[in-house]
Amino acid sequence: MSERYMKVEKIEHGTVIDHIKAGMAFDVIRVLGLSNEMSMSILINSHSKKGGKKDILKIENVELSTEEASRVALVSPSATINIIANGDVVKKFNAEAPEVVEGILTCSNPNCISNQDEPVTSKFLLNPEHGHRYVCIYCERDIIDLARRIRR
Repeated sequence: MSERYMKVEKIEHGTVIDHIKAGMAFDVIRVLGLSNEMSMSILINSHSKKGGKKDILKIENVELSTEEASRVALVSPSATINIIANGDVVKKFNAEAPEVVEGILTCSNPNCISNQDEPVTSKFLLNPEHGHRYVCIYCERDIIDLARRIRR
């Protein structure tokens, strides 16, 4: 057979996150706080018609909120969110990085007050001048590898 086929079941209700940066699907699951008890399909390093590789995540019976979709953009800013109802795409939009991120990321500065035993919630602001980077409001440290900084 000269063509490659991949069989993944269609979902009737839920969310399909497409165009996830290759190898980042598990980071998307973590940033969304999805339970491993949920019904989902994960495609890793799948062929993309646009060229290259991508991941795809199908989550049954879950419709992502705008806030949840913005979390996806933390690890994969080019992701597309598809909301599925009765087997059809009823809403499609791109994940957009939030301006402010609280309590999801950890600061890479070990001396930052947000990493000490203080009653402080981590907080980062998007720095549009430097692409997809966030800056800690406490120590002003630039966070480059967001996937590594997601709170576990």
